[in-house]
Amino acid sequence: MRIRNLILPANADGLRIEGGVTRFQPNAETMSIYAAAMKYQAAGTPTLVFAGEEYGTGSSRDWAAKGPRLLGVRAVVARSFERIHRSNLVGMGVLPLQFKGDDSVESLGIVGDEEFDILDLAGKLQPRQDVVLAIRRRDGRQLDVTLELRVDTPIEADYLRHGGILPYVLRRLMQ
Repeated sequence: MRIRNLILPANADGLRIEGGVTRFQPNAETMSIYAAAMKYQAAGTPTLVFAGEEYGTGSSRDWAAKGPRLLGVRAVVARSFERIHRSNLVGMGVLPLQFKGDDSVESLGIVGDEEFDILDLAGKLQPRQDVVLAIRRRDGRQLDVTLELRVDTPIEADYLRHGGILPYVLRRLMQ
């Protein structure tokens, strides 16, 4: 399967554009994912990825999680995660967040021009805790959605508190 970014419009045949292209908000300019990521980083805007079922399947190597981290992705919100890839995201300091129940990008009407805040994380990270994703739509309406933090062990929570496994190990060595 190829990447199909659902925030891009469909072509004349009703098919989504495939490949490493996205829309940079707020002006909806189409550009490469890399170019958009660099613009968001330059503006100090952290980003997140929305995904479907079994996010990360076929990409369990650690580089599959390093890439998004280097692009400035701070969280992935998915219907479910492939086990090893989820662990690698945690190791890179990327929050794996899972929709609850029947919630999904489609059911919540997420179109890609919203602003998001992840709430309930200040000073505490616990395995499998609930967190709130605040979705602010362009018309000013806000929707709060409960997600599950897919941190499965206390040591994974420690890794995330330190920004990933490497900063965690380095801080431990310096103590």
